[in-house]
Amino acid sequence: MPAAAAARVDPVVFGAGLCLAALGAVMVGSASIALADRDTGEPLYFLIRHLGALGVGAACALVAACVPTDLWHRLSALWLIAGFGLLVLVLVPGVGQTVNGSTRWLEIGPLRMQASEPARLCLALYLASYAVRHHAELTASFRGFFRPMLVVGGACALLLAEPDYGAAVVLTATSLGMLFIAGARLRDFTLAAAAAAAALGVLAISSAYRVERLTTFLDPWGDPFASGFQLTNSLIAIGRGDWLGVGLGESVQKLFYLPEAHTDFAFAVVAEELGFAGSTLVIVLFAAIVYRAITLGQRALAAGLQFQGLLSTGIGAMLGLEACINIGVNTGLLPTKGLTLPLISYGRSSTVVTLAALGILLRIHSEVRAAEERPRRRSRA
Repeated sequence: MPAAAAARVDPVVFGAGLCLAALGAVMVGSASIALADRDTGEPLYFLIRHLGALGVGAACALVAACVPTDLWHRLSALWLIAGFGLLVLVLVPGVGQTVNGSTRWLEIGPLRMQASEPARLCLALYLASYAVRHHAELTASFRGFFRPMLVVGGACALLLAEPDYGAAVVLTATSLGMLFIAGARLRDFTLAAAAAAAALGVLAISSAYRVERLTTFLDPWGDPFASGFQLTNSLIAIGRGDWLGVGLGESVQKLFYLPEAHTDFAFAVVAEELGFAGSTLVIVLFAAIVYRAITLGQRALAAGLQFQGLLSTGIGAMLGLEACINIGVNTGLLPTKGLTLPLISYGRSSTVVTLAALGILLRIHSEVRAAEERPRRRSRA
């Protein structure tokens, strides 16, 4: 990163992201060691791969922090093609890989990724660019609002075909928020939000396994050894943690009691080993990033950087929703969705994409600071 840009690095985004990445590496190692030893004979199997993802993600973040955001803006058509390409490709037989009944992973040679992770970031880039290029139409007519939502609807249909209900919820909510901030009319936003909520609600009860997840969420103790097994063990882990936790590495629930302890339910292991204090730290770090991203978006819009402002807001909303949903699932406040906790859970695609998104936020912060300093320099001259 150039010296001038490095001097404008956002300490909140950089510091909170670094802390979450470090804590996540520790927790992935702790939560996965027994499982890795049993299944692969290598206790550090998942940790080593997670550290590799952190390295790739850090490189992506550095590139994102150095590339002017105007380039992302000009490449909007490419992001749309890339986003849909990934979501279509994962459904191609022989290319998409099915795990636990869901076809969410692309495997091409040594490369394996969860398609929805980069696809959602690509679509956020496209939507921010669309809202700037078609601002007049977006703010004046239903057609201007309907066209991007039609794109979002198509992407959600592909996500639900995997199926990945949680990713569809995050994409829909993020997209609606971005378009509303961009100036979409309140009646268009309200109509679309109501339609999306109704559609997602119907889908939630139209599938037997989703209905089972809903009933399990409402009463996990009704069937604690079958459908409620995962959630009850998550709640036991959180309860055992008390204020300060049982100690790093001392979790009992991760020892084959809590399924997906190193991925979807890593937060429960954090709560068990680090207690209320550690859980609160994780929440505060995520809240700091989300708050910073949203306020940065407001500053960018005030400085006339429309694309940067919308993109920053979208990234903040996306990360915040993912964190809230995952933590809500772990604590029994929401039905199981299959979303990882960014940077804390083992999930290489999520880790790389999250770090790249944080790199974009760092770049936006640098550009906003530069835009805010120009009037002051001219006034002094």
